Order: sequence, then C-alpha cells, then structure tokens
Amino acid sequence: MSVWKAKLTCTAYKPQQFPAGSLPEIALAGRSNVGKSSLLNKLVGQKMAHVSSSPGMTRSVNFFDVQAPRPFVLVDLPGYGYASRSKDERGDWAKLITQYIERREELALVVHLVDIRHGLKDKDRELQEWLSDLGVPVLCVFTKADKIAKTKRRSTINGYFDTKIYSWGLPLAVSVDEPETIESLRGQIESYLDEALSEDES
Repeated sequence: MSVWKAKLTCTAYKPQQFPAGSLPEIALAGRSNVGKSSLLNKLVGQKMAHVSSSPGMTRSVNFFDVQAPRPFVLVDLPGYGYASRSKDERGDWAKLITQYIERREELALVVHLVDIRHGLKDKDRELQEWLSDLGVPVLCVFTKADKIAKTKRRSTINGYFDTKIYSWGLPLAVSVDEPETIESLRGQIESYLDEALSEDES
C-alpha cells in the first residue's frame, strides 16, 4: 500500500497566481458539496483542505505537491453548481476553473467527482462534454458510496450509463469511511500516471 505525503504550495484566486509547473497535475473537480475536500484529505492522509457542511467553501485553486511513487501535483478546484455565495462570486470561480483547465499545460487528468446518490446532473454532463472536447482525460469517481449498500453500488453506477460517461478505466465508488476504496482510487491514479508518463517518455 503506497503512502502519499502532500504539501500545500500555492493558493490561487487569479490565473496570474498559478505557479510555474514542472510535474504532472491531477485535478479534483465536482459539484459543490460532493465531498471533494474530505476525499482530498483521505487521499493524502493529512488534513490539508478545510471541510465544511456549507457548499462552496473552496474559492481558490489550491496546488499540493504530492510525494508518491511518481511525484505529481494534486489540484483542488472550486466546486461548481450550487454554492452559498453570490452569483458574481460563482461566475468568478467558473472563470478561474476555465482558465486553469483550458490553459494549464501540466494538467494530466481530471478526477470528476459525482455523488453516487444523485448521478450525473446537467452541470456534470456539461463538464464531461467540455473536457472531452478539449481532449483532457477524465476519471469518473462516485463519492459517498457508504450511503448505498455495497451489493448495490455497481448496479447503481451502471444505471447512470443512460448517456455516455467519460472515464479512464471503470468508474470507481469511494467513501471516505472505507479505506479500501480510497486505496483503490490512489492505485488508479498511480496507474494512470505510470501509463501517461511512460507514453511521454517513449
């Protein structure tokens, strides 16, 4: 079982504040209140992101250097969709996300987080189509899996395939209360980095 160690290196509220990049970047994206901050903390085994019951707490793009078998940068993007902020603030966040995803050369993969209880909503579908059009690889991950019986998780996810789901590999079901699911996600990310970097090096 691999252990990741992370360090916050940059908090950016404007594109001009994005750091110079050299390592591949894995970005976490999802609707507000999908459990992104809790998942990030579990992935790195440290409390790095602030967790709140109020949607929309992440208002910046946060960059974490991660020491792993292949070092990379984990990027925490602001949540989209509903957030307990003003319309102008949400618009600013959308622009910040757009600037990062469309212009960041180091972006290697977007981990798209979706609440397993609700499936892909319109904004999730829009994100997937946008990333596909840009040619940005996506790994679809269903969060809060503990809310559904283990025997029903795969059938629940399969039920969301009414339209195409973009995902590198089979979509995963994870819960911050189930360490084995976090380890599976960690392994999936490491496998992607191995494959993507091996292709770049060949």
